[in-house]
Amino acid sequence: MDEVTLDSYGKINLSLDVLYKRDDGYHEINTIMQQIDLKDTIILKDREKGIKIESNEKGVPLGPSNLVYKAWEQIRNKTGIDRGVHITIEKNIPLASGLAGGSANAATTLKGLNTLWNLNLSQEELMELGVNIGADVPFCILGGTAHAQGIGEKLTPLNSFSNKLVLLANIDVPISTAQVYENINLNSIDNRIDIDKLIQYIQEGDLSSLAKNMANVMEKVVVPKYPIIQKIKKIMIQYGALGSIMSGSGPTVFGLFDNKAKLYRCKEELEKHIEKVYICKTI
Repeated sequence: MDEVTLDSYGKINLSLDVLYKRDDGYHEINTIMQQIDLKDTIILKDREKGIKIESNEKGVPLGPSNLVYKAWEQIRNKTGIDRGVHITIEKNIPLASGLAGGSANAATTLKGLNTLWNLNLSQEELMELGVNIGADVPFCILGGTAHAQGIGEKLTPLNSFSNKLVLLANIDVPISTAQVYENINLNSIDNRIDIDKLIQYIQEGDLSSLAKNMANVMEKVVVPKYPIIQKIKKIMIQYGALGSIMSGSGPTVFGLFDNKAKLYRCKEELEKHIEKVYICKTI
């Protein structure tokens, strides 16, 4: 096999709590991650030596800072295989948007190289490599719905929460996850998120209760800088979303819907204010 083409799916956080800063500088989190069908496409072509990265999106780094580059390095270090690869990234997921686009691309590259080079690495082995690349990469390999702890690498799969209607609104301002973590004041978080209760709603398939109780503590850092995020959340609720929060470190806001007509009306309204509005589903 000399070429592999794979879909690379984004994620939202159905809730996100930041607990404390660890001795290693990372933050301990408690979150529920959900894969969505908004996707990029990754095309991998075998080559003898080196790596070449191309993309339709000019903001995508084409060198070692790209997580797909790190994925290639991880695979080579793990297996000792001395092959090169030409990677084409067809972007659809906005950059630095809280939707794990870069992590998803790295996860897809790990899976794709495993297939391309017939390496027969297990999902668990790929997830272990993923931790070395980024905190969201193991989840992007696992997919579905999961409770994530640690820095996001300790994953417990949950019951399928697929085919739920999601509206995404992105204000097209790239946000650095590291900077959001740097600026979060953990002492200012009064109410901790009851993740166990949210997990119960997922296990019961109770979309309404889950949506109404979602929360993201990172909004405390991002919303004051970008008040339009609060405005988007209000529009989502006003137009029929069961609940609406920011995903990850932002700035993308999502709403969960149980009614397609309301979803489309909300999309129409949001497009009066921002350009990047996407309809998608959980998978």
